[in-house]
Parts: sequence; C-alpha cells; structure tokens
Amino acid sequence: MNKNVTIVGAGLVGSLLSIYLARRGYKINIYERRADMRKTAISAGRSINLALSDRGWRGLKGVGIDEDIKKIAIPMYGRYIHNRDGSTAYQPYGKDTQAIYSVSRAEINMKLMDLAEEKTGVKIHFNERCANINRNTLTADFENIENNTCSSVQSDLLFGADGAFAASRLNMQLQNDRFEYNQHYIDCGYKELIIPPGPGDKFMIEKNALHIWPRGSFMMIALPNPDGNFTCTLFLQFEGEKSFEKLKTRDAVQAFFEAEFPDAVPLMPSLLDDFFANPTSSLVTVKCYPWTFDNRIALIGDAAHAIVPFYGQGMNCGFEDCVVLNDLIEKHGEDWTKIMPQYQNLRKPDGDAIADLAIANFIEMRDKTADPVFLLQKKIEARFSEKYPEKWTPLYTMVTYSPHIRYSTAQSEGQRQQQIMDKVMQMPDIAAKWDSDEVEKEILKLL
Repeated sequence: MNKNVTIVGAGLVGSLLSIYLARRGYKINIYERRADMRKTAISAGRSINLALSDRGWRGLKGVGIDEDIKKIAIPMYGRYIHNRDGSTAYQPYGKDTQAIYSVSRAEINMKLMDLAEEKTGVKIHFNERCANINRNTLTADFENIENNTCSSVQSDLLFGADGAFAASRLNMQLQNDRFEYNQHYIDCGYKELIIPPGPGDKFMIEKNALHIWPRGSFMMIALPNPDGNFTCTLFLQFEGEKSFEKLKTRDAVQAFFEAEFPDAVPLMPSLLDDFFANPTSSLVTVKCYPWTFDNRIALIGDAAHAIVPFYGQGMNCGFEDCVVLNDLIEKHGEDWTKIMPQYQNLRKPDGDAIADLAIANFIEMRDKTADPVFLLQKKIEARFSEKYPEKWTPLYTMVTYSPHIRYSTAQSEGQRQQQIMDKVMQMPDIAAKWDSDEVEKEILKLL
C-alpha cells in the first residue's frame, strides 16, 4: 500500500483531502506557499465569503467534521434583492428548510487545518514554494521563502491542490506533451467591502439571506458572518462607462454608490476607506487536461478546475473531488492504476460543466434576478416542479441541493428545460394564466 503522500497546497481542498487520506492510514505532508494564516494577519480584501451547499456538506460529513464547520456557518434560505429605487424582494432558494451556508474562506480554512493536524496527525509545512516535481522519482523540490533553504521530498503519491495558479499544474504542463490548458478572464473584477454590525453586534440587514443588488452590467452581493457583519463584494467591469477605471476619487465612489446602491450607503460607514484600501481582483476560469499523471500524481480542486464564484460551487466542487476520490479508493482497494484514470474520467466533465454554469449564473444574478419575465418563469417552474417532482427538478436545485446528480447531468438537463420554458414563455397572455391547467398541460406535452 502506498503510504507517503505529498499534498501541494493547504487550502480548503488540500486540507480536506489530507483528512480523507490520513484516515485511511496514509502518512501526509502538506507543503503550503503562504505563511500559517492562523498565526499571521490575513491580508484584507481578498476573501469572498463562500457558500457551502449540499455537495460541500457531503464532503465534510464523509470524515465526520460537518458539525465542527456548522459552528462557523450561517444558513441563507434565499436571495434578498435590493432594487435601485429602494424596494426589495425575497426569492427563496428552494423548499422551506433548504439553505446554502455562508462561511468565511479564512475561518473554514483555518478550521480544516486544525482538524487535519489534531484529528489525523497531518503535518503542514508553511512558507514552502513548490519549485519542481520530478515525475520519474516522484520527488518534489521546495524552497522555503522565509530562510531560503531548499528541500526535496520523495513520496508514493502527490496531489496538486495549490489553487488556480498552481505551481504543481505548471510543472506537469512543462513535462507533458499535449497538455491542454485554457484560462479565461471575465471582463469584470471584484472588490471586497463591509457592512459592519450595529449596536450590540446586531445584523443591519436580514441575516439568513444572500443579498444582491443587481444592476444589469454589474452587481453587489453581501453574505453574513457570525460576528454580525456582512462581507460585501462589488463585481464591476474593469473598463467602460460604469467601471473601476471611473472610480478613482472618493467623490466619484461616493456618487456612484449613492446612485446605484442608495440603501446600502448608510450601512457602510467605512465604504471609502475600504474601497481604496482593498485590492481590485480579477476572476478566472481554468480548464486543463490531463488531471492525472503516471497513476501517481493528480490535480484536484482549483488546480484542476478554477471557476468564477457565481454559482457558489468552487469549494463545493473541490470537496466533491475528495468524495469521488475516496469512493474510488473504497471501490478499488488502493489500486491507483484504476483510481487515477477513473477519478479523471468522472470529474473532468463535471469540472467543465460547473465552470460553464458559473459563468451563466453570473449573467443571471446580474441581469435577470430583477427581471419580471425571468421571475415569472421561475414561478412557473417552481409550481410545476412541486406538482411533478419526478418530472422536473429546477437547475439551481440540481446543482445546489442534489449531490447525487452530476454537474454534467444537471447542465444538460437544465438546457433541455430551458428550451421547454422558452416555448412556454411565448404562450399568449402567459402572465395572466401562468398557474393554469393549460400551461401545465403544455409543459407535460413538451416534456
């Protein structure tokens, strides 16, 4: 049995993977380029809050740590839409009890590292930059960026879990003829802002919802934190009429926010300071192939499939990688010549599917959540799905609340459903008769 495992990257997926493998008796060493975030101040402004949904919870439950994470998570039962005129609308995500959970990226990462070290004896080495991976000897070279020392580590298996700009992936790319690599930046960047708590740590807007200020070509969102504040993220074009390039002075930022997000401005006393202190970051999708090499090296999480955050599935997808890998180890009894190819064959189509769905959901959140036609379609779908659950599961439900449905299946089924709804929405006088037997029969016929 392969015993020594090197994991490059102690982020969310690397940390969870280490717990899965350590529980199976593997000896795990994780090498992390950054300093230990539990001991050093985290640089502000880069930690989009994450939305844990059923796929992610399944990954945590698989190693019995879901209750530990629940303590730092807040359920969000729907979208709370803030219109420009100050009016609001609430859109539940699913059934009454269905929620996605807001977690701070840093908080959950620190918790996973604690659990990996304390519960399973994983060793995490910090400030270690992956300089080279020798495929023949399966030796990884690391440079310590604090004291400039170099070390070489030989292992039986190696996992690259070092994020969207993975050094592990670059190493494989340079050593692999016909390695396919594609990265795509959207024309929109993001900036983190904050709505602090009110007196007595009171939440200043609805606590159990994901807040969205949809504005067509741009939007702001806010997710709750346990200490009463909300992490806000402004998604805005880099260039253009309404863009980051136009917001160079405090007066320009103040005027922009007062025009676009008037109800949020009074809740953001440090808006101008935060805006100029926090970086403007870009958003990238990464697709690559292959993900596995020599049946001993694998890419996992963002290193294999970085996606934009608009479906809230980046972390959930990475955690699902761990579940699938664990199931394959169970099935094939440590035979990595079978595990590696099957992991790649199962996960590559799903990684591509959720990447495309995330881009599509950006357009939906930004343009359509305030559009009456879109909202009517959602009402028709919800009503039909409630009456015929075996015939129709909405796309959002398939992606977010149905971990047994693959992302690739959800994508193709969602496309089929959209074609049906396009025809239904063309029916004369649909707004008046949306909940009629006629509409129901038309959907059944089209199905």
